[in-house]
Amino acid sequence: MVLLSDLKKGKRGAIAKAITIIENDKPGAKKILKKIFRETGTSIVIGITGPAGGGKSSLINKTVIALRKLHTKPAVLAVDPTSHITGGAILGDRVRMSESTDFGIYIRSIASRGATGAVSRSLRNSVRILEYAGFNPIIIESVGAGQTEVEISKIADITVVVFNPNTGDSIQTIKAGLTEIGDIYLVNKSDLDGTNQLFDAVRDFIGSSERNPIVLKTSVKRNSGIIQFAKILKEMMASKKKSKKERDKERLETELKEIVLNNFKEKMDEMLDSDKTFSKYLKKLLAKDIDPYAAADKISKSLIK
Repeated sequence: MVLLSDLKKGKRGAIAKAITIIENDKPGAKKILKKIFRETGTSIVIGITGPAGGGKSSLINKTVIALRKLHTKPAVLAVDPTSHITGGAILGDRVRMSESTDFGIYIRSIASRGATGAVSRSLRNSVRILEYAGFNPIIIESVGAGQTEVEISKIADITVVVFNPNTGDSIQTIKAGLTEIGDIYLVNKSDLDGTNQLFDAVRDFIGSSERNPIVLKTSVKRNSGIIQFAKILKEMMASKKKSKKERDKERLETELKEIVLNNFKEKMDEMLDSDKTFSKYLKKLLAKDIDPYAAADKISKSLIK
């Protein structure tokens, strides 16, 4: 298979094609994963998240260059929460990260498509493609938007939360959001007013918690804190590598359950679409001759004979 051979060599065209197959072509995705699975699970995944406007893309652009200089081979997957058709965030991310592509760093945007679980499936398998192509670490960037964050923190070995004093982040918004998932908290755009107050709030509220995460200031404009951040990430990659097997067991268990449940759901949808009992009880339900729970029990019993 030419695609796999080119993928192994880290050819950008092959990586792009494989990830597109992973996102859109279920039979093709299964074939690729069957071939590469044994050689995956080795890279450290870094999730970088936080509220919109935190300057994550520009920060990642500078950080991956610093990581490259520390003799790692990073790649970036940017989760696009906007329309898959308009591609607003994709263009913005690509422009802000264009400098890092000159250093041989691979960047790809993935549409979230608004579906819980779809992000996880697409990301897990895209990470595997990048692992097979020799990238480590793999950085996932996303906007701090509810369920996506939870999904990404489950996939990441290291989670970084980025705040910015200019977006009205305060101790109240921090409490409401991302306090449980971070290994590192960054106050980015630290050249702006309000930085010290936000830094103190994050350090006092989150940094002193039992988890004891690292709290740092960074500024792309002043190019400050970024080399320190990259060095901490590299050190953390080494320590997380030791406990990766244990975390991977939990992740593979979760993934396996999801796939099995999804297979059942697809099979059930097929059965219900062609099932006469379903149509019969739907008519009874519309006529108010039966309640929804009783109807569902009757249909379930007829399917599990």
